[in-house]
Amino acid sequence: MPIKIPSDLPAYDVLTREGVMVMDEDQAATQDIRPLRIGLLNLMPKKIQTENQFARLIGATPLQIELSLIRMSEHQARNTAADHMESFYRSFAEVAATDEKFDGLIITGAPIEHLEFHNVTYWDELRRVFDWTQTHVQSTFGVCWGGMAMINHFHGVEKHILDAKAFGCFRHDNMQPASPYLRGFSDDMVVPVSRWTEMRQAEIDAAKGLTTLLHSDEVGPCLVEDEARRALYVFNHFEYDSDTLKQEYDRDVASGTPINVPCNYYPGDDPAQSPRNRWRSHAHLLYGNWISQIYQTTPYDIATIGA
Repeated sequence: MPIKIPSDLPAYDVLTREGVMVMDEDQAATQDIRPLRIGLLNLMPKKIQTENQFARLIGATPLQIELSLIRMSEHQARNTAADHMESFYRSFAEVAATDEKFDGLIITGAPIEHLEFHNVTYWDELRRVFDWTQTHVQSTFGVCWGGMAMINHFHGVEKHILDAKAFGCFRHDNMQPASPYLRGFSDDMVVPVSRWTEMRQAEIDAAKGLTTLLHSDEVGPCLVEDEARRALYVFNHFEYDSDTLKQEYDRDVASGTPINVPCNYYPGDDPAQSPRNRWRSHAHLLYGNWISQIYQTTPYDIATIGA
């Protein structure tokens, strides 16, 4: 089954060219099934790029997905055209006012790692989002800073500033091979990492109810399950395109920002070479497994989520 998104959303053409099955509103109306409603709370400045990345992964499953784009009510995007935001996004306040429920919600990262959580301008509203997920969302996926913020809100686990940016492709170990979220995973795999902060394994272990699924000896915990909160927290970037780390590296070089060549990314660590994508298959596995778990656990009557 395809993913249902507006035919004028840029992701529609991108995914169609890639062979991902997509459908518009008219096509979806002919399907005599209930699609899974997945929300994307997009905190990234490059909204369209992020939409494409996540739509690609959740649209590759055999289930019909209805994607809803959500923004923070108290924060205005400065890097995406206003007409795009007006056409395709709704504020969290609008969503909450209608008492809508979702089978799944992805909360993205944001380039604000240097700030303490309480200093983020929309922190109070984001905390309301986290609490709202417990009554209105079957399963929530917090990504990078979004995952760090969520695990901090529910468990008080702190993020810590790194001496140097964790930047590149790092090998991670499969710590829970029997987890349904890791079905089909190798014993170890490469995952893109791009962050100035970390969550520490000892502090996650000290919090009740958290299980680390993926871990790296070099860059620490990657994927954590919070069963009681029906949530996953991933601190790295399975969703990245092949050239996303390159874009970040080139941006910093052009601006004169000190930055290391992303490790284990370019052949021979040579930025003149084209990077190789070695995480794509596991990215599809992870998000496909997440969608599968939602499908198996979510109520058919979406109104009963959180009841």
